[in-house]
Amino acid sequence: MKQENIETPKPAWLKVTYDQKKVDRMNKLLSGLKLNTVCAEANCPNLGECFGNGTASFMILGPNCTRACRFCDVPHGHPKPVDLSEPLRVAQATKKLGLTHVVVTSVDRDDLPDLGADQFVRTIHALREITPKTTIEVLTPDFQGQTDCLDKIIAAKPDVFNHNMETVRSITPKVRHRATYSTSLSVLKYVKEHATPKTFVKTGIMLGLGETDKEVYTLMDDLRAVNVDFLTIGQYVQPSEKHYKLHEWVPIERYQKYYHEAKARGFKFIASSPLVRSSYKAKEELMAVYGK
Repeated sequence: MKQENIETPKPAWLKVTYDQKKVDRMNKLLSGLKLNTVCAEANCPNLGECFGNGTASFMILGPNCTRACRFCDVPHGHPKPVDLSEPLRVAQATKKLGLTHVVVTSVDRDDLPDLGADQFVRTIHALREITPKTTIEVLTPDFQGQTDCLDKIIAAKPDVFNHNMETVRSITPKVRHRATYSTSLSVLKYVKEHATPKTFVKTGIMLGLGETDKEVYTLMDDLRAVNVDFLTIGQYVQPSEKHYKLHEWVPIERYQKYYHEAKARGFKFIASSPLVRSSYKAKEELMAVYGK
């Protein structure tokens, strides 16, 4: 498979426009509350659309990650101590923005005894108290596969539990040197087996890393074997020359093919197109399943 250079002209679909004034307003509000969003920290291509529509995915536990995955643009470094006032600020921002669905994610915090699980729980509880009608999705790290951490979040009953597989088995060790395919799959399996039936389990993958059709289909089969409900599929965009090399801009037709393959395997909801990211249109995804 031909490996693209980062300087290769980007396809037309990657060029997006948005209302800068709405984005500036959102940035001002979040900055005032001293909150981070994965939208900004990871340079998401949908930042303009989501901020323009008054939605955001809050990134708790600080902007610095203890890991350095080769595909990710989130800064790597020594994190600061846990901010116990952060959950309340997330809830306050959610209420002020009038969000009906909120996504809470985090960097990896391998430096903490609880690996960050308690802060997720505190945030869920704060949201339930201040804006009880808002549905909640958590996008978590793998917590090193520790089930005691998963049990805490399961007990808090988020509406959606999301943990990303990121890529197929053969490529995982190349881009996630401190994580494994098996651990991520076991996280999804454990949550599905132990969470309330009202909690949907979700994962996402990137294309363009060098994966084959067969590998993608095997990944889908692995996910359905542990009863994962939702699947998102999007294009990998290489952040810089230092990151994992982009292998190709995947054509739209392949996303459509994967959508139909995933649908045939029984996923409750699939989002498959180049600009799809884990949290993109998360509200619409949940509403589709609820039939609203």
